[in-house]
Amino acid sequence: MKRLAVLFAILVIFSASAFAVEYKTIEDLNGKNIGVQTAVLYEELIQDRVPDATFQYYTMPNDMILALQSGKVDAYLIEEVSFGVQKKNHPELTALEEPAGYINATCIIGNNEKQDKLLSELNEFIAESWENGLLDELYDYWIADFDPVNDTCDITGFTGENGVITVAVEGGYEPFSFISNGNISGFDVDFICRFARAYGYTPEFFEVPFEAIAPGVETGKYDIGMNIVVSAERNETGTLSDVYYTTPIRLVILGEDDAEQGFFSKLADSFNKTFIRESRWELFLQGAGITILITISSIVAGTVLGFVVYIICRKGSRIANSITNFFLWLIHGMPTVLLLMILYYIVFGSSRLSGTWVSVVGFSLMFACSMIDMLRVGCNAIGRGQTEASRALGYSESQSFFRIILPQAAQHFLPIYRNEVVTLIKETSVVGYIAVLDLTKISDLVRSRTYEAFFPLIVTAIMYFVISALLTKLVTLVEHAIDPKRRKKDKILKGIKEEE
Repeated sequence: MKRLAVLFAILVIFSASAFAVEYKTIEDLNGKNIGVQTAVLYEELIQDRVPDATFQYYTMPNDMILALQSGKVDAYLIEEVSFGVQKKNHPELTALEEPAGYINATCIIGNNEKQDKLLSELNEFIAESWENGLLDELYDYWIADFDPVNDTCDITGFTGENGVITVAVEGGYEPFSFISNGNISGFDVDFICRFARAYGYTPEFFEVPFEAIAPGVETGKYDIGMNIVVSAERNETGTLSDVYYTTPIRLVILGEDDAEQGFFSKLADSFNKTFIRESRWELFLQGAGITILITISSIVAGTVLGFVVYIICRKGSRIANSITNFFLWLIHGMPTVLLLMILYYIVFGSSRLSGTWVSVVGFSLMFACSMIDMLRVGCNAIGRGQTEASRALGYSESQSFFRIILPQAAQHFLPIYRNEVVTLIKETSVVGYIAVLDLTKISDLVRSRTYEAFFPLIVTAIMYFVISALLTKLVTLVEHAIDPKRRKKDKILKGIKEEE
C-alpha cells in the first residue's frame, strides 16, 4: 500500500508539472478542452485560432478552476481583472502572455416602461463617470487594489423619490458582484448604487446565474442587468447602455506553486474560510431555511390542490378530466427549470412576486400533478365491492370515500408520496435560476468567495440529507396514523345511523 501511495504521489506531481510547461501560445491549445463561463461569449475571440478545441461551459467561474485542477479542461477563459483575484487564492494558476482578446461590458436595460428613461440616465451617468474619473476610481478600488476581506460597498443613502430599480447581478463573481458579510458588494454593485443615489432611485439587487440575466431583463422582470459583453447579436436583440469598463481576456493554465501546505492545515483553512470568516455559517442556515420553506409550502399546497382536483374529477366529468389530463401532460413533460423560468419571467413577469413564492407556485403545481396520479392509482386499487358494502351498511357516499376507500388507498400511494417528497426536496436545488438564495445557491456563492469546494459541497449534501430524513419521517408517522388496521371500530362507525 505504501508503494502504491508513493507511486500515486509521483504521478500527481508529474502530471502537475506537465500542465505547468505544456502551453505557451494560444495555438498550443488547439484540439484541447477549454473552459468558459456560460453566455459570456469569450470563446468567439479565439475560435478561429483553435478550430479543433472543445469548449466546455460552466456556470460559476470557480468551477473552471476545479475543472482545470482535475484535468477536465486544459485551460479556461476569464477576464484579466477576475484572474487577478483568482491568482491571490490559487498561486498555481498562470495565464498565457498573449491576451485572447478584449471585451467591452455594458448594462442591458429592461424591456418595460422605464427602459427609455433608464437608458438615457445610465448613458449620461457613464459619460460623466468617464469624464470625472469615477470609473477609474472604481477600477482602482475594486480591481487594481482589490482586497476581498476589507473592501466594502456602501449600499445605503438612497432617497428613492423616483422609485425602485431592480438590478440583476451574478452575485458570485469577484470583484464585480459577490456576497460579503451577508451583503451584496463589488464593482457592479458600487457603480449602480452611485447611479441610484445620483438619480433618486432605490436599487434592489437579485443574484441570478449569468446566463439568466439577459432573458430576465428582456422580459422586463429586471430593470437593469450588469456586466453584459457587447456583441453584434446582443445589439440587435437587447437594449444596451454605453461601455462602462474594458478588459483583456486571459487563457488560464496551471503553473507551479512553490508554497506548500500540509493536508490538515489546508483542511483547517478551508473550514475557516467556508464557515467562520464573515460568519458564513449563517448563510448556510438562511439557505436551508429558504429550502425548507419552499419544500413544506409546496408539499402542503400541492397536496391540497391535487386532492381537491381529484375530488372534482372522480365524479367522471369529461370536461374536468380533460382539462386535468392536459395539465398533467404539460407539467409532467416540462423540465423543472423551464417551468420555473416560464412562471418567473413570463406568467409573473410583470408582478412583484418574489422568486421564492414563484418557486412555491411551480413546485405546488408539480406536486399536485403527482398527487392526482397517486390518488388515481391508490383508489383504483380498491375494489368496487368496498364501496357497495359500505353503502349497504348505511354510509353516505362521502363517508364511504373518506372512511373506507381513502384510508385503504393511502396504504398504496403513501410510499410513492414519500418518494415524491424526497424528489421535491432535491428539485428545489434549481431555484437559483430565478434569483432565490436557497441552500444550493448559497453553496455556490460561498464557493465563489472561498474558491473551496470540499466543505461547501459536503455540508450542503449533508443538510439536504437531514431535511429529507426529517420530512420522510413525518410522512411515515402519518402513514402509521391512518393505517386501517390501527383504527378502532367505534371511530370507523362514528356518525353511522344505528338500526332501529
